Amino acid sequence: MKNIIFPIAGGILSLLFVLFAPQLYEALYYERAFSNELYNLSVYRLLAFVTVCFGWVPAFTYYYLVNSVSFSRWYHWLIMLGVASVAGPVFIFVSLVGIFMELGYDFTGQIASFCLADVFVTAVLFVIASFSIRWWSSNCRHTPIPE
Repeated sequence: MKNIIFPIAGGILSLLFVLFAPQLYEALYYERAFSNELYNLSVYRLLAFVTVCFGWVPAFTYYYLVNSVSFSRWYHWLIMLGVASVAGPVFIFVSLVGIFMELGYDFTGQIASFCLADVFVTAVLFVIASFSIRWWSSNCRHTPIPE
């Protein structure tokens, strides 16, 4: 039964993050002009969806696509956490710079600070995803913490 509860709880937490993205992101990083533009452009939920994808897809990749005995140590999981935590914010940084350059704004410093906050969020979502879906992995289900 616990194996079903974890993915449901992880999915609910991720959905709540997407639904309350403006409030959560502004609680982590708020700069008036930058945050107002993000809100006016309605990109907070899109950014949250991208962050959720960069949290869940690497976890799924680790537990079900890689799923190797030789890649099932805690430090391998930590490498995947690092990759997910950096790749998502870099993607968001490039996307936001492109959006704001089209509009003629220069928020590069604010975007970098925002993405630093997103590193933490992506890491938390990766951990949530890991503990949600690891139970059915044949080789990596004991990573990072044994059952």
